[in-house]
Amino acid sequence: MKLRNILKNIDYKLIQGSLDIDIKDISYNSKNVDKDYAFVALMGIDNDGHNFINDAINKGANCIFICRDINIENNLVTIIKVDNTRTKLSYISANFFNNPQDKLIKIGITGTKGKTSTSWIIKKILEENGENVGVIGTLGTYINNHKYPHKNTTPESYQIQKFMNIMVNNNVKYLIMEASSQALKVGRINNIVFDYAIFTNLSIDHIGPREHPTFEDYINSKALLFRQSKVGILNIDDSKYNDMIKDATCKILTYGTNKKSNLCISNIKFINDKDFLGTEFTLNNSIYRVSAPGKFSCYNATAAIYIARLLNIHDNVIKKGLKNFFVEGRCEIININNKFKIVIDFAHNKISMESIIKTMRDFKANRIITIFGCGGGRSFERRYELGEVAGKLSDLSIITTDNPRNDDIDSIISDIEKGIISQKGKYIIIKDRKEAIEYAIDNANINDIILLLGKGHEKYQEIKGVRYPFDEKSIIKSYINK
Repeated sequence: MKLRNILKNIDYKLIQGSLDIDIKDISYNSKNVDKDYAFVALMGIDNDGHNFINDAINKGANCIFICRDINIENNLVTIIKVDNTRTKLSYISANFFNNPQDKLIKIGITGTKGKTSTSWIIKKILEENGENVGVIGTLGTYINNHKYPHKNTTPESYQIQKFMNIMVNNNVKYLIMEASSQALKVGRINNIVFDYAIFTNLSIDHIGPREHPTFEDYINSKALLFRQSKVGILNIDDSKYNDMIKDATCKILTYGTNKKSNLCISNIKFINDKDFLGTEFTLNNSIYRVSAPGKFSCYNATAAIYIARLLNIHDNVIKKGLKNFFVEGRCEIININNKFKIVIDFAHNKISMESIIKTMRDFKANRIITIFGCGGGRSFERRYELGEVAGKLSDLSIITTDNPRNDDIDSIISDIEKGIISQKGKYIIIKDRKEAIEYAIDNANINDIILLLGKGHEKYQEIKGVRYPFDEKSIIKSYINK
């Protein structure tokens, strides 16, 4: 594509070179540059892309985007200056891929918790309705169920535009995107106007020098989504609801247990049948069941139902989608027999562990057996708190390994053990995670719930810099079969 076309509707200054050169692709990482690439020098926390411009030129870049004055000795490349390369990357990439965002119905979801679950409930309902769906979020990007992994919940803007282009080329109609606070803050999705935007909830998270300096900054970053959307669907029960709508420019619709909400949740029931562990609730005289436990699942499901209703999807289709829904590694129920239940969840900090164990208590289980460890590189406080919560809320804790990384396994376990002892909790230590799972299965009683926490969707264990294959679902099924 001609550089001139890539710069359409973008404010820039031509420092040197020609706008009529051909651009083969765009990269913001000099390691990925090839002949006739445009290199966009991003300024990050740890690295400044301007320091890698010569590397990009040596690899064949014929165009360089900069946002600060810098001396570039090579006078054969085109130099374009913009006010902010990170925010402009989204517009540059969109033009390069012929603005695929304009060809999709876009649903954005923000909040501290519930983004992934809500995304996948919507995905399941849409697919039950015969639609092709793309998802960009914590678990990666899924396009018609083909997975493209990435590190961040909301990847860099070039990747987003590339994924959307693949979606368009594969007849995807709906894009569901988890909009992280960091992505909103730094402008990775600046050029996207969402047809629908959802707010799940907000609590203190991601506060620190690398993300948000204050809770206020975190709140304000989340609220940006409702200034680039057409319709906002928000949890009115959340304490930060008013912060979200304060400067919103979209139409506002609400859901929650508050009688003032547009879609009101009532009659919440926790169901533990032989073949079903989940939640039942009522919306305007219509009863729904979602195959996910906990009151929070009602909120996630209601947000998805609201979207489905706005898209005129039949209620029978919605109910079928809810009942058959699950998210890998997020409160994922593994049904192996009618005697007891196993639930796999990614909970790996105090708040999430407390939430999942309390949620399971609502189902009147005989015992809660919690299997968990703690990842390496975490503080004594984190380890102690996990033990403290498990000791207080579980009937039996099995301390084992998570991803110890480069930390000493015995040291991690010892710190967790101190937390459990502080609550006088019942526990055993089985360092080998596979053996811990097998022990729990062998010793489970009728109506017990085994909680397998910390790794969720991960398919590996990281020990001393090496990632070893470790799939908890496969381990469970293999042991049951044996």
